[in-house]
Amino acid sequence: MSMSRLLKRWPAALALLLALLSAFCFWRMHAVSRLLPSQQAAERWKGDGERDFAQHSFFLPAEEKLTRDQVYSFRNDMLQKLKGASYDIEKEKGLFTDAWSLSATVKVSAGRRSGEVQAFAVGGNFFDFHPLRLLSGNYLRPGDLMEDRVLLDRETAWLLFGAVDLAGMSFSIGGTPFVAAGVYEHEKDGFSKAALTDGMCIYMSYDAFIRLFPENTGISCYELVMAEPVKGFAHSAAEEKFPVKKAELTDNSYRYSVDRLLKILKAGSARSMHKGSTIYPYWENAARAAEDRAALWLAAGLVSGAFPLALALVELIRGFVRGRRKMESDVLPEAQARGREFIRELKRRRWERKHPGEF
Repeated sequence: MSMSRLLKRWPAALALLLALLSAFCFWRMHAVSRLLPSQQAAERWKGDGERDFAQHSFFLPAEEKLTRDQVYSFRNDMLQKLKGASYDIEKEKGLFTDAWSLSATVKVSAGRRSGEVQAFAVGGNFFDFHPLRLLSGNYLRPGDLMEDRVLLDRETAWLLFGAVDLAGMSFSIGGTPFVAAGVYEHEKDGFSKAALTDGMCIYMSYDAFIRLFPENTGISCYELVMAEPVKGFAHSAAEEKFPVKKAELTDNSYRYSVDRLLKILKAGSARSMHKGSTIYPYWENAARAAEDRAALWLAAGLVSGAFPLALALVELIRGFVRGRRKMESDVLPEAQARGREFIRELKRRRWERKHPGEF
């Protein structure tokens, strides 16, 4: 192949390569956005139904916490908002669900074995938002009759018992007896692993926790899923009714949308400069890290796709210009000639009708 032909073909080859790279980048962006189950509660709550749902989270600053009474009042306010949107809140089920949590370091022990772990005190349907993988036993649920059941991670289970199949076995938190509800495994994705810096973690009932530590009852994270008759309805209602106005509201449902990721790219390094007193739980830190990664994949996709798109536009314009020139040089004159011939033929036939018998 001659050098001139190679020079003519390299832009098309490069454009194809960059187009494939761009497609890969957008695929990776989508894959990252689907990686964390904690960000897909609305989708799971919707199931196979046709009704849309939205997921939101509130993170509270260290100096201002949320009480359980405020949670119940807010829940009622949100149901009234749904009623105002023509939902029958008395008969229709599954319009709304929520969960709340706080964390603290506690001492756990079983016999001579003991250690410090991070305890998450949870309420509501917490594990609908955070479907951790169970190795044995069961989740904690709002309807549980026993509030002394605790879900242990694999590491804590091995620390205390040297096993993972230990549902019903006893241990203590701060000297108070509790029962193992089951054992779970931490998330395997890289974002959660990087964010989970607290080491061993357990999950216990919020009610049991505040009885054990009455001085530490302030809820630091509140999450909800609710019906969304129109886009933005849940966000607007939550922002209006949430009792702690300094709380940081996150729209989980649309956090990986293209417009949201473009805003993250625009913010640049300023996004990482968190100057407030809000301390995020590990799952939110993981979600924010995933946002940053998805935004980078989006940027890479846009940059790598710019040249193929520009080349395609250039070729489209060239094709249009060539087509127009061909029409002007070939098609149009021929059409004009046929038009003139057609007009002459009409005139001839009209003359013959007016002067019959002259031929």
